[in-house]
Formats: sequence, C-alpha cells, structure tokens
Amino acid sequence: MALPSQATVEELDPVFAEMAAASFQRARAGKELTPRELALIGLVGDVCTQVLGMPYELHVRAALDNGLDADDLRELLRFLSYDSGYPAALAALERLAAIEREHGLPGPTGQRHQVDADGTGSPMPAAMRAEVRALDPDFADYMDLQSRMRAGMSRISVRERAFATMAVDVAYQTLQESFRAHVGRALGAGATPDEVRAAVRATAPFGMTRTWRALNVLDALLATAAGT
Repeated sequence: MALPSQATVEELDPVFAEMAAASFQRARAGKELTPRELALIGLVGDVCTQVLGMPYELHVRAALDNGLDADDLRELLRFLSYDSGYPAALAALERLAAIEREHGLPGPTGQRHQVDADGTGSPMPAAMRAEVRALDPDFADYMDLQSRMRAGMSRISVRERAFATMAVDVAYQTLQESFRAHVGRALGAGATPDEVRAAVRATAPFGMTRTWRALNVLDALLATAAGT
C-alpha cells in the first residue's frame, strides 16, 4: 500500500490541493535549504501541532523520498522531545510506527546513541547554564539532563537540529531565550543568515502569522549577530 500523495489530496478537494501545493512551493522557494532539511521542518510542524493524520503521512513520505530512514526519523523525534514536549513526540512516534505497519515500510534497525542519563554536566554553553541556574537550580539540572541525553546523537546534523528547534520555536512562539539560542546554534554550525531566514520562512504553511512574528524577531537577532 502506497503512502498518500498529492493525487490523494486532490481527491478530497482539488482547489485545496492547488492552494496547498502553491503555498508550500512559495514558502520553500530558493536553494538555501536541502530537500532533506525541508522534510525535517515539515515533520517538526506536524509534531508541534499534533497533526498526525494525512499531512504527517505526506511528510513521512517526503522524508523517506529524500534519504531519511526509520532510524533517522526516530532520532528526530527523540531530539525534538525536550522542546516539543515528550507527550507530543510520543504521539508522533506511535503514529510513525503505525504508518510503517500500515504501508509495509521498513522499520528501525535498532541503531541508537548512548543516553547519558546518569552522568553529570552538560554540553550547553557555560553562560546559558549559569543564566538558567540563577533562575532555578532544579530546572537547570533538568536542562542539563536533556542536553546531556542528546549529546551523542549523530544521524541528524547540528545544522539540521538547529533548524528543527527553530521550527519548534516558531510553532510555539517561544521567540525569546530558546529562539536566540537556536538561531545562534544554526549560525555556529555554518548556516548563513539567508539560510536561517529560509528555515523560518519554511514554517509558513503551518501558520503564516506565527512565521511573520518570528521573522520580525529574527531580523533583530541577525542584526545583533552582525554587529549592526
């Protein structure tokens, strides 16, 4: 059984299908991001909005068509869980497994990273850790745990992870501390300002007004990063 396609959407409503296709094409215009990065951003939008029906299946299809496999998709959901929330990531994981069963897709091979849940410290920048610890020491311990448990991930690149967490920020409108940190991570991973802007713009089909607000905040962050 094949995964849903654009033709399936057209069967529901051809006008809607035309509008949706044009919207995604326009939001993703340009060569700044790879098809794989765009597929990941699409999945992030589904997880955060908990839209796990046909749109999620379409985006799983796009991810598979662009080189991601079942292990990659699971690492993405594990990575997202601390920003999207564990319940949202778990619901997406459950639906992913169901899609694989329903359509006879290859499942995960069991490849995994080492979870350092019992360790100490954190790979987060020292200044950020100090800022959070001054706010609430117990919450700082929680953040240390979350970052430490993900430190060994390697299937999703640092740049891709940065774009993914920026998409979470747009979806949830957490456009202060975390958005600043995630934009900084993207730039630190070698992304250009235009590529960072394209990653935010790619979220527009999931809610244009949220993207509009995020682009306003991004302008100020990029200006600060450039020293202007």
